[in-house]
Order: sequence, then structure tokens, then C-alpha cells
Amino acid sequence: MKTYLSVYLGSAVLAIIIIPIVIRVARQLNIVDTPDIRKVHSKPIPRIGGVAIFVSMMGLVIPVLLLPNIVGDSFRFIHSKIVVVLCAAGFIFFVGLVDDIRGLRVRTKLWAQLATAIIVCSAGIRIESIAITDWLILDFGWFSWPFTLFWIVGITNAINLSDGLDGLAAGISAVACGVIAILAICNNDVVMAVLMLALLGSLTGFLVFNFDPAKIFMGDSGSLFLGFTIASSSVLCATKTETVVGLALPILALGIPIFDTLFSILRRFIERRSLFTPDRSHFHHRLLALGLRQRQVVITAYFMTLLAVGLGMFMLITRDTQTVIVFVCILLLLVMAFNFVGSVRLREIIAGLRQKYTISNQKKQEIESFENIELYFQQAKIFDQWWQAVCFAADRMDFARSLLPLTNRDGTKRTLIWDNGHKNIRADKIVKMTVPIRDRRAGSSLELKVEVNINGSLESVGRRVALFTRLIHEHGVVSLSRSGIRSTCVAKGQLPSFPAAEVIEKRTFKVRFCKSL
Repeated sequence: MKTYLSVYLGSAVLAIIIIPIVIRVARQLNIVDTPDIRKVHSKPIPRIGGVAIFVSMMGLVIPVLLLPNIVGDSFRFIHSKIVVVLCAAGFIFFVGLVDDIRGLRVRTKLWAQLATAIIVCSAGIRIESIAITDWLILDFGWFSWPFTLFWIVGITNAINLSDGLDGLAAGISAVACGVIAILAICNNDVVMAVLMLALLGSLTGFLVFNFDPAKIFMGDSGSLFLGFTIASSSVLCATKTETVVGLALPILALGIPIFDTLFSILRRFIERRSLFTPDRSHFHHRLLALGLRQRQVVITAYFMTLLAVGLGMFMLITRDTQTVIVFVCILLLLVMAFNFVGSVRLREIIAGLRQKYTISNQKKQEIESFENIELYFQQAKIFDQWWQAVCFAADRMDFARSLLPLTNRDGTKRTLIWDNGHKNIRADKIVKMTVPIRDRRAGSSLELKVEVNINGSLESVGRRVALFTRLIHEHGVVSLSRSGIRSTCVAKGQLPSFPAAEVIEKRTFKVRFCKSL
């Protein structure tokens, strides 16, 4: 017990000593986080606090593991796995530090996390089985690889995403470290207990400077290091317990970052945005939108985390089905909290999924229609056949009207017109635009005026217009045979037959007016 207390206090004191030095160096090197629209701070703040967390933890862990006592003896018994975890976490810290200083693409960091997680799994640190009850044991077999990789990479990024307010990620991570340390002590895993207590001490010292108002941020070097270390350590601890509690308690401790990440991914999926796109709909952002101040938001998150963990401790004294019921009930409470603050709404999710499905079907139909229409453009050899193809495209793409003013060689003018036959279309239900078309005559161009039915959404209009203009661009008038310049609409059998409607007089020329299919 003295060793545990010494490690915790030693790493906390070391962090408090190192952080002022890190702040000074960060300011001199201009490694600061500048405010922007997504940030809640108002002035530049040093962002390499992860250096202090990493150094203060490793500075205590490495000497203690080498001592000739029970801790050192236990370390020598399983030293290979611990060394892999520490080295892998060190590499992730370095990746985060490079990102803090120079900036890295999100995909680069993700690939680095995945590669490092594979190394950890290769060392035998995998979730191979979980005993749900005495009679129900989940044996993952080969699936232990993807499951463990998903857990490590997922938790790493969940903690990284939660680092949005002063003291938020550090406080939640500290609770997670405490939970894993308790599990390790209960299972006589002294090495893991020392590892987590050292990290807990580092976070305690860091929070002295990081709690609102923060003097330093942990940056990606800190959040990625924390996430990877906690995730890998929880897996290593869970393999010792082989019960659902070994993984369930860390899940509850990290419940806010985990659910925040899952709901964030779901929102981006429904809204058809990149998974790497930042937003302001995270849990802490929603609490701020409700009128809470930074400190109140962070304290609320601390309270929820401690409440979830406190209730989760009942799993240590329950058995079998009761343990699962306790775990599921606490998860439901967390989901209800997210629903209350507006981070997730069941009705909005269902409506969003339906809309996404509808848009996906519309897009598929529009592409299929485009491919069908393109065949008719490819068959057009003379101008009248080309105009019939334009009319066919306008009809299939739900246009309201198409007009093509023409000037003959003798200077007289005429206008080709097509409409869908519907009258009294409201002006706010159509989009008007002009499509330039290269003419066969040098230096001249035509202007095709089109009116497009909105029909649900402007996004659909944009797709249909893009496909239509692509057809006009790839199959323009200049590609037609010169022998067909003076031809009239007499071609048969090659293109769909558009019913002849009325004939409109434009000065001295008669123009075919195609209404609809």
C-alpha cells in the first residue's frame, strides 16, 4: 500500500513541477491553441500538456518496476506485455506531439493508432473471452482481434474527442484510471495497479493547471496517450478477470466519451458528412447551449461519471444475470442523459435514417435515368434528334420547361420550346438557370434556358442539373454531323417519338413544340 501511495503522490508532485516548465517552453516556441469558432477559450493557451503527463508517469513507473520488491518481481513475470503497452503508448504520444507541433491529417493519426494497436494485439493483449454468467461465456476466437482493435482505437479517439473543455478529458480519464486500479488491486495485479496509479497521479497534478480557467491544454499528445494507455490497460486487466465486470466498469467510467463518440458518428452518418468533420453537437457543447458555464458543465460530467461508476460497483457484489441487469440499466441512464441535453433524439434519428434512405434511392434512380438518357444522345446524328434527346432528358429529370433560342443563317430567329404540360407552377417551386452550349459556328454559342421542379429538395435539383449539364457538355451541338444542319424532325426508329403538339409561329419560322412523353 505504501508503494501505491508513493507512486500516486510522486507522479502528482512531479507533474506539478514539470508543467510550469512546459508552459514556458510552449509559449517560447509558440505551440499554443488559438481560439476559433469551435473553441470556447478566448486567448492562446499552450497545448502540449501531454508532455508533462507522459514524463511524470514514466518517470515514476519505470524506476518502481525495476525495484527489487513484489512490484519488480511481478513486472519481471509479465514484463513483455507491460513493455509492449508502454512502448506503444509512447509511440502514440509521439504521434500526438507531432500533431500538436506541426499538424497531422486525421487519417494519418488513425492509421498510426491502428498499426500500434495491432502490435499490442500481437503481444497477446486481446479480449479472447468474457464470462457473462457461470453458464454463458463468450469465446471470441479469431474475432478477438477486430474486437480488441476496435476497443483500443475507439477509446483512444473517444477520449481525444472529449477534450473540448478545461479539465473534462483529464477528469474523466482520472476516474477511469482509478477504476482500473481498483480492479487490478482486487485481482492482485500490482503492476497494473502501479501503472494506473502513476497515470492517476499525473492527471491529478495536471488538473491543478488544466481545470477552468486552464493555463495549459493536454493537446493530442496527452489525449491520445491517455486514451491508448487506458484502453490497452483495461484490456490487459480484463484478461486477468475474465468476467464482464473487468470490461463493464471501464465502459461505465468512460461512458460519456464512448456515447458521445457513437452518437457523433451516427449524426455524421445520417447527415452524410465525413466522420472526421468537426461539429458543435457534442455532449459538452449541448450543455453549454443550455446555459451552463464551462465549470458547471465539467462538474456535471464528473458527477455523471462518478454516479455511473458508483452504481457500477454493485456489479462487484452481484452475480450472473443481476450483473448484466445493473450494467444495462446504467447504460440506459447515460443514454437518457444524452437524450435530455439534446445530443441524441430517437425521433430525429428515425426521421434522419428515413430521409437518408429516400435520398439514396432518389440518387440511384437519377443515375439510372442519366445512363438511359445518354444512350439517346449517343444516337443523335442531326440537330433535331439532338433536340429530341434534350426534351427526353428534361422529361425524365423532372424539368418544368426548356427553351432554346436560335438564330438562322439569314438572321431570323426562332425558339424551340418544351414543357411538361403542367400549368400554374408556383415560382418558389422551380429553379431557373441558363446552360451555355457551344455552337457549330465559330465564335458563337447558344443559351439553353431550363426550369427545374424542386420536387422535395434543392439537393435533388443540384444533382439533376449536374447530370443534365454533363449530358449537354459531353454531347453538344458541335459533335453533330454537318450534313444534318438543315434537317427537320423526320428521323424515326432511333430515338423515342415525342408527340407533336401545337406549332408556334416565331416570325416566319415554324417550330416543333414537344410537350411530354
